[in-house]
Amino acid sequence: MRRGSISGEIRREELACFPWSSISTGLGEAATTASIKSRRLNCVNQMASIDKQVLTSHSYMRKKVMISKVVAVFIAASIAVCARAEEVKTEWYTVVDGYMVDKGTMNGFRAWRAAACDRCHGANQQGMVGPSLIESMKIISKEEFVKTLTDGRLEKGMPGFSKSKKVMSNMDNLYGYLKGRSDGAITKSKVKPIK
Repeated sequence: MRRGSISGEIRREELACFPWSSISTGLGEAATTASIKSRRLNCVNQMASIDKQVLTSHSYMRKKVMISKVVAVFIAASIAVCARAEEVKTEWYTVVDGYMVDKGTMNGFRAWRAAACDRCHGANQQGMVGPSLIESMKIISKEEFVKTLTDGRLEKGMPGFSKSKKVMSNMDNLYGYLKGRSDGAITKSKVKPIK
């Protein structure tokens, strides 16, 4: 509406400032060159003022439209992120978006770090001196996992953790963390708690 009123003002101003408005009264022919120049200058100044108003209002509207578009994109992105929140839940672990885990699985990750398992099995459980736990956890049972962790495999260089309170009290949690990594549900080796 503002735009229409400005363009309406332009039409009135155009008619009011041009010399032919005085020609119709018969004064245009008798007007001096100086007065015509003066009227033209006034007309140009009025038109410049009106053009500035129009440009200012258009700039304001463009800014307003741009801000609206940015807000709309932000809202759409937020909705998309919330919609993508994928949860995987098993008896051993709960994972959201591949790296946020339940409290038990988080404790399993902490036990992994405390026991420094990554020195032999790699920071991403991919294997180094010790085997890849990503692959091993696909074929060993929970009982074999507990026995290996408790007694170790001294012939292969793996110590037992039967005297480690952190590992022994988080056996199920550690199994859940490594099982989630092996299943591909936990996509990052470093996890965070679900909020």
